[in-house]
Amino acid sequence: TREKEIIRCVNVLTEYQTTGVIKFRSILKSYDFDGEIGEFIVNFLDYRKSRGLSEDTLNNNKIYLHRFLVYLNSNKILYLSDLGNKHILGFISSLGFFSKSTIHCTLSSLRGFLRFLADNQYLDCDLSYLVPKSSYKKEAHLPTTYTKDEVRILLESVDRSSPKGKRDIAMILLAARLGLRASDICGLRFENIHWETNTLCLIQKKTKERIELPLLTEIGNAIIDYLKYGRPESELPYIFIRAGRPYDKLEEPTLHSIVSFYLKRAGINNIDKKKHGPHALRHSLAGILLEKKTPLPVISEVLGHTNTESTKTYLRIDLESLRQCALDVLPLTSPHYQEVK
Repeated sequence: TREKEIIRCVNVLTEYQTTGVIKFRSILKSYDFDGEIGEFIVNFLDYRKSRGLSEDTLNNNKIYLHRFLVYLNSNKILYLSDLGNKHILGFISSLGFFSKSTIHCTLSSLRGFLRFLADNQYLDCDLSYLVPKSSYKKEAHLPTTYTKDEVRILLESVDRSSPKGKRDIAMILLAARLGLRASDICGLRFENIHWETNTLCLIQKKTKERIELPLLTEIGNAIIDYLKYGRPESELPYIFIRAGRPYDKLEEPTLHSIVSFYLKRAGINNIDKKKHGPHALRHSLAGILLEKKTPLPVISEVLGHTNTESTKTYLRIDLESLRQCALDVLPLTSPHYQEVK
């Protein structure tokens, strides 16, 4: 509303008057969980948080269950005692206009919430049986990759003479040479680098698994160059921070924009038809390792996968090896061809 916008502007001006800087904040949509059912949803989300679910998963649960609450409120269902089979089925029917993936995730969140209500005896019966199990499976797409020469051209496009360029090249090298995820690059701390052993050790944000990688000379030198001649003075524990005031921790969307900028500047062909963020460089590293006949378990360890199943998706981009698996087409006279009667 206009009133909220005015309040936000006043707060920003007050912050600038007090601190001399305006902090950049992403504007996240807020969800109100009012009423009795809303309180139970909040309790469910707190329960899931206590079970160690990631923030991304919790945020998705919040979105889908808020949609359920809005539906109930629009139908004057304000108390759990009013909730019945027809309301669950009616909500499920209302999802028809959403994508298959959204429907799948919504049903999963709803099923979990209804089981939570039954397990804690907030409902007399378990209504989760009304929620159908979706057969949706995420479609597999070929990962976007860049060739070894394209990665080289990308690295050469970075101006390493400027403080910002020194930071950018160090981050891009971490993605291109070690395959680190954007979240782990942005969250990299001084304590994660062991200079005495030339290793990089960290707990991955996505998998919560510990990973130890060699600190390649090229990467180590780039980080040192940035720390000595590019990084603004800051007490933050994070290695990579904003180039301008306020000197805050760098966020993942910013890193994505940085990599995208240099890929476009490098003039790589068909860039608009490919993904052009740091994750594409991670895919590219996997492709390059496959070309070198690197065993799958080794690639899995480099990428920080918890098992080789996640790594097998990259086998589909090793076209040369796939060609060796191709079978010759049998001649038409072969007995394998039989007329269907």
